[in-house]
Amino acid sequence: MKDVSLYIHIPFCKNKCFYCDFPSFSGCDGKMLEYSKALGMEIDKIDKDYIIKTVFIGGGTPTYLSLDGLKYIKESIEKLNLALDVEFTVEGNPGTFTKEKLELFKSMGVNRLSIGLQAYQDNLLKSIGRIHSVEDFEKSYKLARECGYKNINIDLIFGLPNQDIENWEYTLKKVIKLNPEHLSCYSLIIEEDTKFYSLFEDDKLRLPCEEDEREMYLKTLEILKENGYNHYEISNFCKPNKECRHNLVYWELKPYIGCGSSSHSYVDGRRYYNESDIEKYIKKINKNGSAIIESKKIK
Repeated sequence: MKDVSLYIHIPFCKNKCFYCDFPSFSGCDGKMLEYSKALGMEIDKIDKDYIIKTVFIGGGTPTYLSLDGLKYIKESIEKLNLALDVEFTVEGNPGTFTKEKLELFKSMGVNRLSIGLQAYQDNLLKSIGRIHSVEDFEKSYKLARECGYKNINIDLIFGLPNQDIENWEYTLKKVIKLNPEHLSCYSLIIEEDTKFYSLFEDDKLRLPCEEDEREMYLKTLEILKENGYNHYEISNFCKPNKECRHNLVYWELKPYIGCGSSSHSYVDGRRYYNESDIEKYIKKINKNGSAIIESKKIK
């Protein structure tokens, strides 16, 4: 029996955020059920001798997937050999959480949520293409707690267009009051093939100066340390013993299996990855039982 981690990719989003270059797509809702069935078939092929120590369902927006789609994935996950102390995370965005989905995740074994907030100002959220308001976030967070989730991460971004140091401090202090177990605080990176990249190229993006961006990071370290959060990775902070075990797998080069379009795997010294196009992924799984497009042995 070998220990391994599992990443499951859900590529669907309601809207594409202006900064996002992840392999996710909006306007493909009609493919949700076909994709979920194919994804279930791929998960079913995982060797039952593997003990799954951590599971992370990411995207995209996993909480945007339909209930019927999630049920297909649940059926396949229930066939896996999950460790008794498995850490099972699902990512989600405010505005896509429902009580039904949170309860379904619970029945699936999910015990950790990662909620994308990014900023505590509605004007900033709108300017970066988020689909939710601060109020939507607060409702989603409250609902998750009411459904019994005791391990929650909140994603934040600093260095946003038109964001100043005071905005960022306010965001941190408001989030800390909610007492999440984990915080991920990322510095904005302008990536190619994003709306922000086009605006940046046209000199239409008003970003904080480098000194202010560095000050935001230093304020993050200071404020979170004062409030009991351990800085254990460049962008990650947690309460005692609440590190994200799944993320540490990547840092420590431990084995992991990726299922879904665009997913990557590293098992037995070999790296391989799947087709990123949703339709091609579905066809390859249905025809061949695999969507791997490249595999290489790491020396």
